[in-house]
Amino acid sequence: MAVDIYPQVKEALKAKEKEITDLLEAAPAEKKEICLCEDEGCVQEHLHVIESSLEKIENKTLGVCVVCHGYVDPSLLEMDYTASVCLDHYSEAERRRLEAELELGGIVQRALLPQRIPNIQGVELAAFSRPSEIIGGDYFDFFRYRDDAHGLVIADVSGHGVSAGMLMSSLQTALRTIAPDSDSPAEILERINRFYIHNIHFTTFVTVFLARFDPANLSFAYVNAGHNPPVLHRRLSGDVIWLRPTAPAIGLVEDFHPRTESLVFSKGDSLLLYTDGVTEILNSSNREFGMESLAEVFRQNAGSKASDTLQAVRQSMSAFGENKPLADDVTMIALKVSG
Repeated sequence: MAVDIYPQVKEALKAKEKEITDLLEAAPAEKKEICLCEDEGCVQEHLHVIESSLEKIENKTLGVCVVCHGYVDPSLLEMDYTASVCLDHYSEAERRRLEAELELGGIVQRALLPQRIPNIQGVELAAFSRPSEIIGGDYFDFFRYRDDAHGLVIADVSGHGVSAGMLMSSLQTALRTIAPDSDSPAEILERINRFYIHNIHFTTFVTVFLARFDPANLSFAYVNAGHNPPVLHRRLSGDVIWLRPTAPAIGLVEDFHPRTESLVFSKGDSLLLYTDGVTEILNSSNREFGMESLAEVFRQNAGSKASDTLQAVRQSMSAFGENKPLADDVTMIALKVSG
């Protein structure tokens, strides 16, 4: 292995170490609770892996094969900085999985697919996204699963700007690459976390809400990986329900096993997905717009068309923030079941 890869790996690991430490030590309690999904111990374990890898860099033992004591290929080390075995010592099954992940990595680096809002019979969809800078770190998309069920996703990378936008582009491509071969939101996010967790090109974490919707029976299955809870309005009862996290954010834990939750929509039900740029807008008193204010505006407008509901939320946010420039990216998806 060429020694000049050490500075690159070290810089990436230092950045990731700081990102996670800041979340654990400096993030507001509510944000920390959402991102970690009660899994702080596993996040600490990942920090220990990073610290161990940094120690190996100092000792010049990172990337040394434990079998033959030669160097691991640099391209493999970039994808997984914990790699400690040369390709020659992988089993056939391990080699096949590695080749699949390397192929995914190549696709992610090469492609950027366009967004579009699908026409789903019996459902209204609307979306809005505005970055706080020229390039944003928010992401939303619509796609199809292997069995043709509809997929929708909203995500938010920690930070914003060019690096955040590049990471969001890679997430979009990874989802579009994996989803056609899967029926499960949990399976998709498990694979994406595995791809991100030790890759030196991804030094931050990503919150993701990934869902699977079948319009034939109005079933809705989802994984919430550390993302702000979408808000569901039940038309018949008037109840407002938060779809809270079922897993930590992507890139925070080694042992990632997301829990899938399910619900069934009724006619007239509405759902709002959003990023934290919506709820964290500040007024002149330095008070946040907050989840409860968002839920109240949504409840009052849930009977409207999906596009009108988004417009009402945008107007309320803007008025609360006194029309000041955005401090963070803002993205929302509204879904309403007809009837």
